[in-house]
Amino acid sequence: MKIVILDAFTITQSDLSFDSLKQLDKVDKLTVYERTAPNEIAPRIEGYDMVLTSKCKLTEEIIKNARDLKYIGELATGYDNIDIKAAKASNVTVTNIASYSTQAVAQQTMSYILHYANDLTGYFKATRNGRWQESDDFCFFLSPSKSLTELSLGIIGYGNIGRCVANIAKSFGMKVNAYSKNPTETLNSDIISLHCPLTKGNEKFVNEGFISKLKDGAVLINTARGGLIDENALKDALISKKLAAAYLDVLSSEPPIENSLTELDNCFITPHIAWGTHAARARLIKLCEENIKAYIEGSPSSISFLM
Repeated sequence: MKIVILDAFTITQSDLSFDSLKQLDKVDKLTVYERTAPNEIAPRIEGYDMVLTSKCKLTEEIIKNARDLKYIGELATGYDNIDIKAAKASNVTVTNIASYSTQAVAQQTMSYILHYANDLTGYFKATRNGRWQESDDFCFFLSPSKSLTELSLGIIGYGNIGRCVANIAKSFGMKVNAYSKNPTETLNSDIISLHCPLTKGNEKFVNEGFISKLKDGAVLINTARGGLIDENALKDALISKKLAAAYLDVLSSEPPIENSLTELDNCFITPHIAWGTHAARARLIKLCEENIKAYIEGSPSSISFLM
């Protein structure tokens, strides 16, 4: 078996590697690219049995023309970058990596919630600029801090990550509403957090109509997929203060070439890092290895085959 990894850098960075794949039985060759441009995908996968990708798009044309391709390993949970129908038509097995970053994404989600409640960035900046030093009192407040026990959290996408976020939020005393169980209460929550996969059916479902159903001054969090949100509608809601703030780890286009959301003071954006703690990336590599080993050994029951 010959394996090629198209975009390894965001996973390995400078502290991990995919070298363990070389030790697998029947693996004759491993080629690792840090990054692959769209026009480089087809020539780079030619002659390889197995292709591993994180964000590189494997389209119908690419899959159909890859004559040696037998296996596609998605190096993430979401697989919207792979044409699953084309893979099935070409008898190509596709797997993903489930539940490798559950704790990491939940951690990032809670960090957003705590930032909103306590405005730590504002206090860091104010203290650095001398505000505390000039205070007449032993403390000062930029605005009233919010108690999590008085805030409700609505979760859309109640899978592994959604449930993990719910459990942590409940430990802080938050009231948690799951959309799948109570849509009305969820949309009336103080904070809405997205944890659902991106599909053709829910693309840009967070649009003007959806936002109009949320309570005034709500906060939106998205650590799932940027395509879930109509970014123009979100921008309008943030400018009008229909939404008090948005915390986004994902955008419709990454990296963002032109995205006016980055210019808004009440839109807090991180560069798609929620998934990527060292522990989560190491777990991803280990699960990738287990997927390939199970495929080679012909035991698909031990892994999550998409088709």
